[in-house]
Formats: sequence, structure tokens, C-alpha cells
Amino acid sequence: MAKKIILVILVGISAFAIYNRERIMGLLSEDTRTINKSEVKLLFREDPSIDELMSVLLEKGVIPNEQHFYEYVAANNIDPTAFAAGKYIILSKTQLGDLVNGFLKGENGHGNAEVKVNVDFNRCRDLEDIASNISKCIIADSASIASFLLNPDVQRMYGFTQEQMPALFLPQRYKMYFDTDAEQFTAFMANEFKSFWTAERKEKMKSVGLNSPSQVTTIASIVYSEQSKIKEEWPIIAKLYLNRINKGMRLESDPTFKFCWGDQLDGVERLLNRHKEIDCPYNTYKYEGVPPGPICIVPREVIDAVLNPADVNYIFMCGKPGGGGHNFAVTNREHEKNAAVYRVWLRKYLAEKKS
Repeated sequence: MAKKIILVILVGISAFAIYNRERIMGLLSEDTRTINKSEVKLLFREDPSIDELMSVLLEKGVIPNEQHFYEYVAANNIDPTAFAAGKYIILSKTQLGDLVNGFLKGENGHGNAEVKVNVDFNRCRDLEDIASNISKCIIADSASIASFLLNPDVQRMYGFTQEQMPALFLPQRYKMYFDTDAEQFTAFMANEFKSFWTAERKEKMKSVGLNSPSQVTTIASIVYSEQSKIKEEWPIIAKLYLNRINKGMRLESDPTFKFCWGDQLDGVERLLNRHKEIDCPYNTYKYEGVPPGPICIVPREVIDAVLNPADVNYIFMCGKPGGGGHNFAVTNREHEKNAAVYRVWLRKYLAEKKS
């Protein structure tokens, strides 16, 4: 009796295996390619269920019906909950197997065919600005990114104070998976930071009299705030501030006290002496040395300008009439002459603007 039961079971298993093999062979003999005539871009903010995935593929005209997709998943014992969030590009005439397997999570937790997106965060002033910009590129929202970056435990883990933390970020266009979260984004940027700060750059940092990458970035942020357009001035302005530091002089940089006011002075073309009176550790008219941290997020090229400053003795700078560039000076007398010319031009410019 037992032998008969075993025989029946074996026959059943064999029949099931034959059915599956025949079903798979049947699928392979049919045209199970996608029907989209051009590439289709899909974006999933969360891991889709098989039904959600199917619904989108039908809606976007990628597949004609759901039958073959479901049958392929079943025939290959694919976990229907193993599809990954992210961005995908479906090419015309994609084979069914490639389509299904492309959505499955790989060992890195991302879809096998998931593509990376462009991530930019230029022209940012602080960590909140970074969070706002990054949230437009990846799945993490602005609040979760800001909360993570402002977490003291996270800052200590990466070796920064809250004021220094902006130095971790080196803006340029990066490629990341869309379903990157705040923790993964920060870890990615930490690797970029580590790669950028080579032994050679650290040696140059010491040679210009600065003690840490965050100090270099802080000086670079002042340089960039003074001059964001004329790159040729970056090494000159960098050396000017390094000269002031070496002479024990206050930096007396307008962008630093402007930073203390937040956005209250945005659009103000003429900064006044009363604005300089604000008591804030970033105000280099009141406090000596390098401020606690960067006053904006700085491009790599400006950091390199601080590490490779011009060979000049300037300790004063003043805007040129017409805007844009600067006049530099070694003595206060030269500087006062330059400043007087600039003030005359500025008064005339502002008067003409009002008329």
C-alpha cells in the first residue's frame, strides 16, 4: 500500500515538473517581448507589489496583458514581494524574462535593472538647503535628510561639529539610485570627502597654515561668497585672507556678518556699519580667526584655490566700480583710495537705479 502511495506521489511530481517545463517552453516559443515602441521610464517611490507593478506596466503600454507576466513569475518560483523601488527604463521589445528579473532586488538591495539618477545641490548655503535640493533628486524627503544631518550623533560619527558639517559636502553632479535614503546619501558623500582629501591636499593644508579640512572649506566659503563668478580671483582672495590670518588680523569679511543675519539682508545692495554690529561667532569684524564653519557649500575648485593660493601680499580688497571684480591693496592708504572711488560709483549707481 505504501509503495502505491509513493508511486502516486512520484507520478504527480513528475507530471507537475513536465507541466512546468512545457509551460516555460510554451512561453519561450511565444512572442513575450514588451510592446512599447519607445523607451518607457518608470519611477516607484516604494517597493511595488506584483499587482502594483502589473498595473503600471499595463497603464504605460509596456505589456499587452498580465497573463504572461504572472505565469513567468509562478513558473520560475519568483517571490512576488521581491520587486524593488527606484527608476527604471524599459526599452522597446524587452524580453519578458529580462523585464521581470530587472525589477527584482539584487544583493545591493536595488533592482537588477534599476538606473541611477542625477543628483545636484549647487548654490546651497546650509544643511537645510542641501536637504531641500537633494529631496528633489532621491526618494528621501527634505525633513528626513535635514533631521539626519542635524543629528549630533551623526555629526560626531563623521567627525564634525554642527557648524563644520557643511564641509562634508562637495557639490557637483553625482549619480545615485533614486531609492537612496538620508543615511545612504550621507555615507556616499563621506566617501567623496575621503577621496577628495588626499595626503597631498592635507599636506598643502598644513603649508598654508590651516588645521583641518573644515577650516580650509570655511575660508573657501568666504572666498566664494566674495567672488562667485571670476574664478581667476579665487587664489588671490584666498591668499589675502591667509595673509590676514598670518598677521593676526581679523578677516573683516562682509559675507560673514551677512551670514549672521540669515535671509534678512538678501537683496540688500548696500551693507551698513550697523549690520556689522551683530554679535555672532561668524562675524569676522568682531571675532578673530577662522569662523566656526562654512558659510555656504563650496565647489571643489574654490577649496583647491585656498590650498594653492596666489603669491601676493594683499590684505585689503574692495569692489571695482561697475561690479564684478575687485581692487586689491597692500596698505590701508591704497585701500581707502579704492574704497572712496567705489563709494562714489555705488551712490551714483543706486541713484540711477531709483530714477
